[in-house]
Amino acid sequence: MTINLFEAKGINKRFGGLQALTDVSLTIRKGEIYGLIGPNGAGKTTFFNVMTGAYTPEEGEFIFAGTQLPFGKPHMVVESGIARTFQNIRLFRELTALENVMAGHHLRSKASLWGILTQNRKTREEERLITERAYEMLRYVGIERFATTMARNLSYGDQRRLEIARALATEPQLLALDEPAAGMNATETAQLRELISTIRGDGVTVLLIEHDVKLVMGLCDRVAVLNFGKKIAEDVPAVVQKNQEVIEAYLGSSHHAH
Repeated sequence: MTINLFEAKGINKRFGGLQALTDVSLTIRKGEIYGLIGPNGAGKTTFFNVMTGAYTPEEGEFIFAGTQLPFGKPHMVVESGIARTFQNIRLFRELTALENVMAGHHLRSKASLWGILTQNRKTREEERLITERAYEMLRYVGIERFATTMARNLSYGDQRRLEIARALATEPQLLALDEPAAGMNATETAQLRELISTIRGDGVTVLLIEHDVKLVMGLCDRVAVLNFGKKIAEDVPAVVQKNQEVIEAYLGSSHHAH
């Protein structure tokens, strides 16, 4: 039985006179890797930002795990169980890899301010568990050997992995990745593909917004296509690839499509 984990219903978003999203509805099923693609300027990142609380739409609603998501409140979106990464990597550059992941865990932490100030036993124990769990996450994405390395000194691919580890540290049900393969070489992309498969295999649903159509088509269970802010297709990759409107959207802007 398929369970719908996430539903977007009739999302509209305008910026001044520009209609960025028009009546976008889509459904992500529990346990799938769902791809969102489209040419440059199609509205992918706008949709992502509305969904994760950065922007408020004019109309529509998001239902996540049976509950309506609040608009414009990123921290509540994270608390509800959706974690995201960013197109432009946003790490704490002057912190170590381990500290970056611990920052993710702190969103889930139970420690009171008083506990932190007095460093009582319960808080110390929790801090130890958070550190251990952060190491586990680094191991999970394959960069534990860089635990004490400053984030800014990591290679590009490893910074991407670190960002995924930090997102996973919030223990999400849905992991939303914003162009994670951007700027990666073929080897890094292949490793990313493997990591995303592993994450899904361990029970986390994945939303993948990506420019790399080949990666999406080879990895996703279902794919939605946006063009000029409207959804023009949503189906399994084999069907979407043959969709005339999709082909024209990409070929019509061939200088955009990678």
